[in-house]
Amino acid sequence: MSEDLFAELNSQQIEAVKHVNGPSIILAGAGSGKTRVLVYKVLNLIKNQHVFPMEIVMITFTNKAANEMKERMGLKKLGYVGTFHSFCCMLLRRDGHNLGIDTGFTIFDADDQFTLIKKILKSLDVKRFTPSFFLNRISAAKNQYIAPGRYLELFSDYSAPLVAEVYTKYETELRKNNALDFDDLIVEVVKLFLKHGAVLEKYQNKYKYLLVDEFQDTNYIQYLLTKLLAEKYKNITGVGDFSQSIYSWRGADMRNLEKFKEDFPDTKIFHLEQNYRSTQTILDFAYSVISKNQTHPILDLFTKNGQGEEIEYYNAENEEEEAIFIANKIQDLNDRLALPSFAVLYRTNAQSRVIEEAFLHYSLPYILIGGTRFYERKEIKDLLSYLRMIANPEDEISEDRIKKLGKRRFEKFVGFIKNNKSLKEMETADLMEKIFKETRYLELYNPDNEEDFARLENIKELKSVALRFPKLTEFLEQVALVESEYFEGEKKSNAKNGIRLMTLHQAKGLEFPVVFIAGVEEGILPHSRSVDDLHKLEEERRLFYVGITRAKQRLYITYANKRFIFGRGNYSVKSRFIETEENGSYS
Repeated sequence: MSEDLFAELNSQQIEAVKHVNGPSIILAGAGSGKTRVLVYKVLNLIKNQHVFPMEIVMITFTNKAANEMKERMGLKKLGYVGTFHSFCCMLLRRDGHNLGIDTGFTIFDADDQFTLIKKILKSLDVKRFTPSFFLNRISAAKNQYIAPGRYLELFSDYSAPLVAEVYTKYETELRKNNALDFDDLIVEVVKLFLKHGAVLEKYQNKYKYLLVDEFQDTNYIQYLLTKLLAEKYKNITGVGDFSQSIYSWRGADMRNLEKFKEDFPDTKIFHLEQNYRSTQTILDFAYSVISKNQTHPILDLFTKNGQGEEIEYYNAENEEEEAIFIANKIQDLNDRLALPSFAVLYRTNAQSRVIEEAFLHYSLPYILIGGTRFYERKEIKDLLSYLRMIANPEDEISEDRIKKLGKRRFEKFVGFIKNNKSLKEMETADLMEKIFKETRYLELYNPDNEEDFARLENIKELKSVALRFPKLTEFLEQVALVESEYFEGEKKSNAKNGIRLMTLHQAKGLEFPVVFIAGVEEGILPHSRSVDDLHKLEEERRLFYVGITRAKQRLYITYANKRFIFGRGNYSVKSRFIETEENGSYS
């Protein structure tokens, strides 16, 4: 049985799997068979070490990953396999009564939370910040295990007193509704363990082996939970790749690796460096990029897949030429590879617009992964409704949408139209600025929030279209034309057979035979908000590394001399991430 189990593993994987007792960290490079190692580690524990399956817990970050683990292990049951949140929910249903939590508690999803915060802000007559602003501040506090009563001890910015007040009221309302939000699920279990030692010991004895997937993405409260659970027997394994840590804005903390080594001094560290996905050329390029980071472990990946094709760089004159190059290259390769073999990756959602339009022009079917087509995004539809109502005051559909953005905002807009009879003669971009000023629409979004910032970038990108079509009627015709092409494209093809378009963040965990990374320029990748901060800059480099290591056979890097993006036309400079790498082609 033992020989059969290890027959499919390489020497590095066997070492990691055979480590049974005590703490360990498995640094698993991109495409190095991380899932296989986790699965075989569990199988080794059960089949060779005779560990009782119900003593093993495997924590993942997504239900999809959990289901894949279960399927590959082929076991009917473990102690637990699933996400942090679902694991904690199970514990609270069993033992939450120790904290006064009713076993029938409701879990408030994002919409429920938004509705509750809106109600609280209305009761407090708060208009300065959006519900998203408060939800993000409250979530960040919970992930740092900061209760409402301690908020002002730790935060002293000008909005902190108001956040503390809203946070306190939010918690009161949740309890009144016999509800917890997703962050509470983990927070309350940590609280349970810290306040009730007998409950903690019960679960330490019940779950003696703990495996944590994507360890680099854990935040403080998640780390604290796993540390408490593993303290007694210390049979904990964290698996991850710190070169793929790209979620600091969600609270992921790479310092957890150092904390782990301090809290578990006997930690064994294993390296998985054989890559099964990419060519050596792609891996060499990836290493040349990521090795410039200094704040985390770097793996030097190798493969038996062969050297492979050279990486191709394309220096376009502008973003439209860049998109046409990508479309043409895909058409050239489409004889040998099906369209789902191609992925186009970019740093910001707003970059998808010009690529979408090029694909529509060339009748290339595509699907946006984890995103919405540009002209179907909420903020774009909102602004188009304002512009359509100026062009046609009888447009009831646009009127209904504007009304949903707020009664006072709608009344101001109607008054604005009545008092300005020559609006239709204004240039579209100027008209948009007037709308922003009169309706205070941009105040709906907080630039400090990652999601809201992306929406603001999309709005600026719509202004780029407005500058290209200064006449309002021509602008609206252009939008209608693209929207009709969306519909025609959907009628002609099945989205499953299309090219994949997505941001670099959404690409993590995926792989494709051919990858294009577009807009590799200063201010885009790395993003302009990251260039003055070492940690943010290193995260941008990791993000680029994630994109590079999605490619199996071919990789294309594109950038432009000039780019009209976010409502401005600028000369571009290729990214510092490639300025020393690119020399015609990289080999």
